[in-house]
Amino acid sequence: MSHRVCPWWLGYLLASPLRRLLQKPEEIVRPYVAEGMSVLDVGCGMGFFSLPLTVLVGRTGRVVCVDLQEKMIKGLIARAERAGLAGRIDPRVCGPNSLGVGDLAGAVDFAIVFALVHEVADRERLFSEIYAAMKQTGVVLLAEPRGHVSESEFGKTLALAHHAGFEVQRSLEIRRSRAVLLRARHDRREGRKVMQ
Repeated sequence: MSHRVCPWWLGYLLASPLRRLLQKPEEIVRPYVAEGMSVLDVGCGMGFFSLPLTVLVGRTGRVVCVDLQEKMIKGLIARAERAGLAGRIDPRVCGPNSLGVGDLAGAVDFAIVFALVHEVADRERLFSEIYAAMKQTGVVLLAEPRGHVSESEFGKTLALAHHAGFEVQRSLEIRRSRAVLLRARHDRREGRKVMQ
């Protein structure tokens, strides 16, 4: 699903403690995540959200971390090992045309798609695959960086999410981001379609 992909080496900066001065990952995801949940981190990079999510879901939960770049996943694994969390995450390198999460159909309680959609060529497929992975009661935190994505472009992204079966539950206030919480539309919950 590649398009204009962030360079892998930037992953170190995106996962650095300096970023935590602007955005605190635990505070952003804590309202939506509980122990025992299954979580999907799409475009996880080196784990800025992945590691806090792994702590929040506890030993009985699961965090599937997906990224297109193998070097990002290797960085995530190294950080998870240092934090003592490596055995509690499911790191995956996805292909350019699919997230590779077909095995998660209807199993995900919470997904985070943070600063990623603007880098994806086939956004319609991206949202369809995420939709297929979600439980009917699941929610998706979708955020795009204000510096890269205009309000108009974000509106187009939301239209694609709607077409895939999501509706905006509410807007979120996240520093330097355009962000919403999505859930499955009531009219699409029956007859969910899994893309192969």
